[in-house]
Amino acid sequence: AIIIAIYNPFITLHDCSPPPTFPICQHPHSFPIAHTMDDEFPTDQTRAFGKLILFGEHFVVYKVPALVGAVSAYTDCKLEYLDKPGLEVIDNRPAVPGYKETKKHECDKSINLTLTHLGVDPKARGVKLTFGGDLCCASGIGASAAQVVSLARAVNAADSRSLSEDEINAAGYEGEKGSHGTPSGIDNTAATFGGLLRFQRTDSAPVFEKKSFPSAIRIVYASTGITASTTEVVGDVRSKKEADEAWFSGLMGKYTTLVEEAEQVVVGGDLEKLGKLMDQNHALLQELTVSCKELDDLVDAARAAGAMGAKMSGTGRGGLMIALTPTEDIQNNVATALEKIAPQVWKTTFA
Repeated sequence: AIIIAIYNPFITLHDCSPPPTFPICQHPHSFPIAHTMDDEFPTDQTRAFGKLILFGEHFVVYKVPALVGAVSAYTDCKLEYLDKPGLEVIDNRPAVPGYKETKKHECDKSINLTLTHLGVDPKARGVKLTFGGDLCCASGIGASAAQVVSLARAVNAADSRSLSEDEINAAGYEGEKGSHGTPSGIDNTAATFGGLLRFQRTDSAPVFEKKSFPSAIRIVYASTGITASTTEVVGDVRSKKEADEAWFSGLMGKYTTLVEEAEQVVVGGDLEKLGKLMDQNHALLQELTVSCKELDDLVDAARAAGAMGAKMSGTGRGGLMIALTPTEDIQNNVATALEKIAPQVWKTTFA
């Protein structure tokens, strides 16, 4: 394996895939892209990707592996220097209702942390940032990380620097502190490198192992419209664990066996088996009490519409679900079914 050193004392990243073909991201976008920014600025070099958790919600807290996939929907950024000092931010990213208003303070802080890390001072030289792309901002998709990683790429392009991917990732990690305090590093790493990540907490630094999907995988994900507190849900799971260690140990054993198999299945490209494992993971999360009726209804609707597998993704008790839809027809059918009962539905790929 090739060890990639990142400027972050909390993260170790093991690269077990071949060197990327593409200089900025590991994969090309799978669908037509509409550009709204000035073509003179290379916004295609500033893309940073969203992410969804494939396996590992909540169990990952207790030092077992999780698998996280970067989606091909992205955020990009254009940077312009101004004649007068100051920072101007234009946010053209699509977003679910209320997201930008709720997250504005955190986003502003994250932007400033990223600029400071990269030595850009708007008080000395004015900066105008325009964010765009097709990643719809919603809780659980890694939107904040995609924003700051795209900003780091924009600084790199505007200043004609030669920042490595590790340096871009490090800048994204610093920016994520504005949104998460002490981030795990998983979102910014997915936003930077794309592809599939195996993540595991340890007694010291978390370990990321970077892998590659054998080909693009079509998915649909949908929002319940409910935002749950990650802190509260994780705390409730911990309380249940402490109250019944045998019950939790049983679920943990089932999950550990499942994720070991899932890792091999994902890399091997067996989508039928992957879908079955996603269904099994959702059942475990139901037993863990972190799913909810709204999530279960979306999962059931996706399966009924032809999805190979479906599960909640993220904190749970609201938030997002994901469905595996390997063909365009299945993807469209599942999206149509979910649109009847979900406030927001998106089609994209893991790649």
